[in-house]
Amino acid sequence: MAAWTPWVSWDQALAVAPREPGVYLARSGPAGPLIYVGMAGPRNGQGIRGRLRVYTSGLSSGLGEAAMDQALADPKWLRERLAEAESGRASRIREWGRAALERARIDLCWAVTATGTEATDLEERVQRALVGKLLWNRQTPN
Repeated sequence: MAAWTPWVSWDQALAVAPREPGVYLARSGPAGPLIYVGMAGPRNGQGIRGRLRVYTSGLSSGLGEAAMDQALADPKWLRERLAEAESGRASRIREWGRAALERARIDLCWAVTATGTEATDLEERVQRALVGKLLWNRQTPN
């Protein structure tokens, strides 16, 4: 279907992800299940790297929002955020977003495409191949 890179940690991905369009896969931890399929177009010359960086800027759509949804469903995580606020160390939404991503222990791999249109097509093919899997993506094809 495509040539995929080896898996890397979230922090590594932010440093080495390509600035070209493509599709990225996320899993929860080094041996965890696949949790998300995402796509990045050219994005002003930032491609996949630019899309991943969007998730670190606070609440955003896609993987960042999905990680936050998962974190908000975790009472322990919420108690930790509440304890921070009650101790006077209230965080900004950007820090909550980063904490949600850290909680998810996301590893990534990706496949580069020549155009945004090819990235969209590849993402659709991958999602069709994964129908029935429990992904965090909000919309999956029928």
